[in-house]
Amino acid sequence: MGAATDRVGGYPLVGRAAEIAQLDAVLERLGRGSPAIVDLTGAAGIGKSRLMGEFCRRARQRGATVLRGRATEYEQHLPFQPFADAFADMDDRGPSPESELLDAVSPVLGGRVTGPSPATGPHTVDRFALHRSTARLLAQLGAEGLVVALDDMHWADPASLELLDHLVRHPVPGPVVLVVARRDRQTPSALTVALTRGLDTASVLRIGLAPLAEQECVEGLAPGLPRLRAARLYAASEGNPLYFLSLLHAHREGAALGGASSSAPADDGSDGLPAGLGPLLLDELTPLTPSQRRTLEVVAVLGDHATPPVTGATARRTGAELDDDLDALARRDLVRAGPGGRLMLRHPVLRTLVHESTPAWRRVDIHRTAALELARAGAPAVDQAQHIERSVTDWDARAIAVLEQAADETEATAPTSCAHWLGAVLRLLPDTAGHAVERRRLMVRRARALGVSGGLRESRELLHQVISASDQGEDGVRTSAVVLCALVERHLGRYPEAIALLRRELKRKPGPSPAERVAIGLELGSSAPHNTPYPQVRDEMAHTLSAARLLRDEPGEAGALALSAFGEAYEGGTATAAGFAGQAAELVDGLPDDVLQPLCEPLARLGWAEAFLGRFTDAERHADRGLEIARRSGQVYLLPLLLLCKAHVRIQTCRLPSARQLADEAEDIARGIGSGELLAFVLANKAQVLVAASAPGDPEALSVAEEAVAGVGPSDNWRASMAWCMVGYAALTGGDPHRARDALIRAGGDDLHGLQPSMRPLFLELLVTAALLTGDIGSASAWAERARKEADLLGLPLQRASAMRSAAQLSLHGGDPVTAATLFSEAAEECARSGAVFWEARSLLLAAPVLTAAGLSARGEAARERGRRLATTGGAHLLAGLAAMAGASAPPKRPGIPQQLVSLTAREREVAELVAEGLTNQAIADRLYLSPRTVETHLSRVYRKADVTSRAALAALIARF
Repeated sequence: MGAATDRVGGYPLVGRAAEIAQLDAVLERLGRGSPAIVDLTGAAGIGKSRLMGEFCRRARQRGATVLRGRATEYEQHLPFQPFADAFADMDDRGPSPESELLDAVSPVLGGRVTGPSPATGPHTVDRFALHRSTARLLAQLGAEGLVVALDDMHWADPASLELLDHLVRHPVPGPVVLVVARRDRQTPSALTVALTRGLDTASVLRIGLAPLAEQECVEGLAPGLPRLRAARLYAASEGNPLYFLSLLHAHREGAALGGASSSAPADDGSDGLPAGLGPLLLDELTPLTPSQRRTLEVVAVLGDHATPPVTGATARRTGAELDDDLDALARRDLVRAGPGGRLMLRHPVLRTLVHESTPAWRRVDIHRTAALELARAGAPAVDQAQHIERSVTDWDARAIAVLEQAADETEATAPTSCAHWLGAVLRLLPDTAGHAVERRRLMVRRARALGVSGGLRESRELLHQVISASDQGEDGVRTSAVVLCALVERHLGRYPEAIALLRRELKRKPGPSPAERVAIGLELGSSAPHNTPYPQVRDEMAHTLSAARLLRDEPGEAGALALSAFGEAYEGGTATAAGFAGQAAELVDGLPDDVLQPLCEPLARLGWAEAFLGRFTDAERHADRGLEIARRSGQVYLLPLLLLCKAHVRIQTCRLPSARQLADEAEDIARGIGSGELLAFVLANKAQVLVAASAPGDPEALSVAEEAVAGVGPSDNWRASMAWCMVGYAALTGGDPHRARDALIRAGGDDLHGLQPSMRPLFLELLVTAALLTGDIGSASAWAERARKEADLLGLPLQRASAMRSAAQLSLHGGDPVTAATLFSEAAEECARSGAVFWEARSLLLAAPVLTAAGLSARGEAARERGRRLATTGGAHLLAGLAAMAGASAPPKRPGIPQQLVSLTAREREVAELVAEGLTNQAIADRLYLSPRTVETHLSRVYRKADVTSRAALAALIARF
């Protein structure tokens, strides 16, 4: 077996010929379909870093830019630490990013490029926008080829894991590859899930490193060593190169193998280190002088902050003394020079052992001195904070101020770190009556950070503690905790608990102030219609509106009006909803952004209400304003609702590419927050986008809708109904009307009252289509009539057009193409008047072949051409496929073609022609990606329309024309 022997990192690369071949293939295909991520896995010391170094060397030889960073064990609350370490390698070889982009990613750069502080100020950018900006930066740096190598990612901080998850799900376009090295057993589940998901999409290449073969290990690392001795060393190491080298060093120093034996497992599973390796490495420290040992301990404890000035001050060594120590440590290859002039131990395993063998009191002293040195140097609060929390044990006002500043700096972009620093503050804050209000304020703030970073249950527990301990009149702390707790309960899918909590608070004695009643009422209104029918909170919303008006609280009034508009619009009370929406819009449009900051959710509900009412321009305008305010104020949990409102509008107005981008962003945020309830709602809406944006039968939409259904579980609320409706929609466009019908009935129940009232005619249209395809004419007629009646009550153009299309399908099925053509054409006109371009195009494309069949060829061609143009311009591949079928379904120009063939739909004609070719139903199903049952349904309709009773008769009829 071939072996690479180039030296990188102090010892030769031994073996790994197969792995190097895989990595060379990645470089060969860079930018041409290669995986976006390479996942190097294996035990500690197995050679991951060494192989990564070899890959980086080869990438540089090919002219690629290489950025290399490392996560570290004791700095897991420094946000984006491995990425900041990698970006410190940026040089002039790649393109120079514009300053605006560098500013946008400054929290990831860690201040190493753009200045001394990684903070951009609280809430100036949300972390999900930061992810997208980082991807843009990588794409720009990778114009000529880029490798970003991230080592020891099993120790990565939560913010880095979230960013990496984004890059796995949204690979950077162009010749860019990320290499991730990690230990299997110590990898957080979030990283494992992200990388495994990438395996399924082929965006990740996983290379697992096994122990070296004996010949490779001995010949590559110990040439000239007596064969028997080499075999004993190999057996003890079990092929782990780091362990083998440590045994070899011990042998050359004259030490016995001691406890190392062939029976010792290569990985004991407790700390990821090979058994017996630790004592061997610690033995290397025995010859050190006391001062050299202290300096080594300082470097191990300081980690990224082990620059010579800070190390010297912390070790209390003069410049000359420190130089002497470092020279001695370097000669023994214990300390090496790292990026940016930092000092580092030669291997993370060695750092772990030195750190843990340093007495606890000594570590505290090192951290205390380091904190003072970093403060004197003007280091960011986050850098100081990690040393403060490990050295300060009593109340210290200056230390508390730094920890709170660190929380400020990380609140928007790394909320897990923010929650950690606030937890450190709470541990130091005296638990006395004098600090009680401050403690509860900090607890609410920490709960908010936990809530947006995936710690919903921990957030809820903390808020319950605040509510139990709070009294009325604590500057709104109790009300803030109650409102936030109800929001968290909603995100956990615990709607009854949220409503009970709010109603209990309203009934408390003494009760909340009038202003607090408004805040509680707005949150109560926000619970509908997710799990609570709006009529059940209609009275509370009326009381909230009255209270806000009595207080002359314009923001509260606007919020109550917006929530009322949404509730009424959902329930189909369109006239009442329109009145509320108009009043809310008038107030909202006149209020400044800072006043609207607490009203982002009502603003989102106003946008949705306007979208349901067909006021698409107003809906998008208010969603845009809500997004701007929510991003600036750090209310990331509201971004999905606002993004999906825009996406919904863009579906209706046929702007599908941007709708998909909005849905993707909403999904990123929902996954980051960790709310399964919110994610299910996002995925249901994303499925709607995908159905419209994808070619007929594309499986992605159905897959996403099925994930949404799995997320909502047995619930029967609005979000569950929406998810099941999208399963039905995707199944129908995929050619499975039976499943479509079952899913839609599951969404609405036997009486279909579970379907959203203001959108029920659209869902009924899907049921009508499915029923006709399955031959259930009775149900199709009943549902079409119900759609007509409900559309008339709603008075919405989009819903009237939907009811017309349902009626048109029945007319067409009954052999009346003239009536069907009229209804389809009128539906297109209704949609055009309302600005619903997607549905206008759909109506036109359905009308086109029917107009032609009715003898109106010119009108049919005009409808087909306009529908095709609208669909193509808007990126609606579903409709583009329908356009192709509409063109294919025009009758042949030959005279004498029978009417029974003219009336066939494009799919029915396709099935008939395949029957004429002699294909079985199963073969037709395989060819057209349909279920056999659906083929049978199509065939039964073909028999009826063609007036034949057998496959042979149908084949003969097709053959004649």
